[in-house]
Amino acid sequence: MARLGKDDQRGDRRPRGSRRNVGRWLGFVALWGFVAIAGLFAYYALTLPSTDQLTTAERRPSVTILADDGSLIATFGDLFGEPLRLREMPRYLPEAVIATEDRRFYHHFGIDPIGMARALLADIRAGHIVEGGSTITQQLAKNLFLSSDRTIGRKIREIMLALWLEHKFTKNQILELYLNRVYLGAGTYGVDAAAHRYFNTSARSLTLYQAAVIAGLLKAPSRFSPINDRARAAERADQVLQNMVEAGYITEPQARAAERQKSQLAEASHAPPGSRYFADWVASRIGGFTDINGHDVVVTTTLDPRMQAEAERAVTRTLASSGATNHVSQGALVAMSPDGAIRAMVGGSDYNDSQFNRATQALRQPGSSFKPFVYLAALEHGIKPSDQFNDAPLRIGDWEPHNFENKYRGDVTVADALAYSINTVAAQVIERVGPANVIAVARRLGITTPLPDDDSLALGTGSVSLLELTSAYAAFASGGIAAWPHAILEIRDAHGGVLYQRAGSGAPRVIDPTVAGEMNQLLEGVIARGTGRAAALDRPDAGKTGTTQDFRDALFVGYTANLVCGVWFGNDDNSPMKHVVGGTLPARTWHAFMVQATRNLPVRDLPGPGAAVAFDNPFGSRAPPPSGAPPSEHPGLLRSLIDAIFGSR
Repeated sequence: MARLGKDDQRGDRRPRGSRRNVGRWLGFVALWGFVAIAGLFAYYALTLPSTDQLTTAERRPSVTILADDGSLIATFGDLFGEPLRLREMPRYLPEAVIATEDRRFYHHFGIDPIGMARALLADIRAGHIVEGGSTITQQLAKNLFLSSDRTIGRKIREIMLALWLEHKFTKNQILELYLNRVYLGAGTYGVDAAAHRYFNTSARSLTLYQAAVIAGLLKAPSRFSPINDRARAAERADQVLQNMVEAGYITEPQARAAERQKSQLAEASHAPPGSRYFADWVASRIGGFTDINGHDVVVTTTLDPRMQAEAERAVTRTLASSGATNHVSQGALVAMSPDGAIRAMVGGSDYNDSQFNRATQALRQPGSSFKPFVYLAALEHGIKPSDQFNDAPLRIGDWEPHNFENKYRGDVTVADALAYSINTVAAQVIERVGPANVIAVARRLGITTPLPDDDSLALGTGSVSLLELTSAYAAFASGGIAAWPHAILEIRDAHGGVLYQRAGSGAPRVIDPTVAGEMNQLLEGVIARGTGRAAALDRPDAGKTGTTQDFRDALFVGYTANLVCGVWFGNDDNSPMKHVVGGTLPARTWHAFMVQATRNLPVRDLPGPGAAVAFDNPFGSRAPPPSGAPPSEHPGLLRSLIDAIFGSR
């Protein structure tokens, strides 16, 4: 055998040395990599949040607002249901969640490498994230202790906390915690709150299909909510049922039978979207009736869901059909019973676009819809409906009031002057009775905003809210009894205890019954033959149109013996509309709403001169400012009460 030379021997030794060096370097890198990873996990272990308050849910107190029939209008804050044990839930509820969210839940140790690998492959194939690899334990760790930030640090903490949860609790305990704490949309946390919110039942009583709907919410609570999109919620529920079949929890025939229960989604009814204006207004007033002091409360209100839907439909249709051509972008409507109980409220064209409530917050000039208070003051000062005034060009000091289109009728009666909204006669009337007396009348009927103390007040130059203007008209509908605009009937705590309940001995009389009857006859003439003909119903009705300078505001406020309603149209920037007057869009919208709103109400005459006051009160009281309500909230009615006791001056 040939001997190797020295050079050959050296060449053989160098590769072995290089391999040893590479091995040492790899070991060195692995060691320091392990130290770095261990240090990283140690750091995150030291910065983990406290787990002492695991069973304590930190949340905002919830305010649940209900309509008069008990249906939900809105919730504020966080709504938690009753914590339930797994054995109290239908078997298929946790099964639906496991089949959809974490099919290997009972087989992994808090994290699922197989599930993570499967999700990673699916994401790579799709080119974007389509599946998450988080287990139910990881989701619980995130929900209990962490934020939803998509960071590496948060993910590491999530994994560590998931491992801790698996060490600390049994699988069933983890699942139970998860089902009672997970967010399921619409402010609800936990399956029991979701069952009440979406199906008006306890989670104990959920059907298989309802359980599938709730389990389907976990992926995207808002997107798959049956309130927001029933079709999408149904599609998602079908997928959950199929997941349960694949997981072996139910059979294919059971899934098909459950899918035929889609009608159960109808139970997840919700108030018309525009009722949020009403809900916000109610929520802002709760503190005036009781101190909720951080407790969950349920507020029952006077809102009629059917009337609310009709109100929104009437305003929306008017804006859709005539808004663009008439340069009208906003509308508002308030409807109440003659005792002031608010039955419907529309605060604008789109709550999602603007939460500003044009029914309660906007102060706009009422135009000629203010004239009833001028003529009420006139009747109280001895002027009769048959008295005549000369309708002709007029000058009062530096003021020259003009009629619409500058047309004049010569001698006219007070009744015709109001029916045809003649400005010159209204100006002469206020000059005779005095602006101070007109202001006193307006205050007596509940208008609280500052009013100009001059003759121009006759044409509605003061600013008022639609709510207080409408409630002032309610005194005519009731035959002279003051109307306290109210919405809250009862406030209860989470345990059913009554914190406030509306009650009272009766509101004061603010108009003499004979005078109130005469005013009703005058305002009936507005609809029968005057500017409000477009509002006419097939039952006794009365009201008044209103239009402000340059067509910036248009109103119609009217009533039957059962219902009072005010309608306003205009623009938020106060820009002029295109020749819109109170007798056109507002009167037609009022008519469209009132036809539907009163169709199940009895037909009754309006109170006439000397008629006894009689109107149905569906809530059992016609109360003055309730105890606990701020007295300054309605100084007009407070003044009326004082006048009724001591006599007005």
